[in-house]
Amino acid sequence: MKKIGLVGGTSWTSTIDYYRLINEETNKKLGHLNFAECILYSLNFEQFKNCNAQHNWDGTFELLANAAQSLKNAGAEVLVLCANTAHIVAERVSDRVGLPLIDIRIVTAQAVKHKGLRKVGLLGTVYTMELDFYKNKLSEEGLEILIPPTKEERNFIEKTLLEELGKGIFLPETKQQYLAIINRLIAQGAEGIILGCTEIPLIISQQDVSLPVFNTTFLHAQAAVAFALSTS
Repeated sequence: MKKIGLVGGTSWTSTIDYYRLINEETNKKLGHLNFAECILYSLNFEQFKNCNAQHNWDGTFELLANAAQSLKNAGAEVLVLCANTAHIVAERVSDRVGLPLIDIRIVTAQAVKHKGLRKVGLLGTVYTMELDFYKNKLSEEGLEILIPPTKEERNFIEKTLLEELGKGIFLPETKQQYLAIINRLIAQGAEGIILGCTEIPLIISQQDVSLPVFNTTFLHAQAAVAFALSTS
């Protein structure tokens, strides 16, 4: 079993899910009392948020790369960046640290294609929805991506991610607004919905949506365990 290095704290609420899901998946595969060998570096989310808000991607890179290097020094053999937005510098982090990195975008695209879908709605931070680093990676896999069309909708998602979900606050009215946005994407032709921020699955699940929902936290955790247990 390879040691999994988790760069978390982005936010702590979803990092808890990563830890739980990785251990549950490991135990499902190995049984008995087998659980994951993993090391967590939990960032101060305020620093991550500030770099992103300023589009200071070099600052985001240094923050994540330093955390990843600490994990490598502690014995990690594979990296997991526990946030979709963090993947704006994923390749740079992997190159700097010299460890394999499980890319949440590729894992998600593979899951969508496995379902036989081509056009999917994408919810996430404003960076994930509006910049190219995420959508282009999915497009390279042959997918067509729809995002909420209005700035008002995208800002609502960003605001609630920071001020509610990232703090462990889950309000029924916020959930209803998310579902309304999802339903509008479905009306535009989305065949499935990517929950492209690791906090969104804390408030939206498959039971809430009529079409396939892709929980990126769950998919990422599954892929990390598969790699950790692989012999290659």
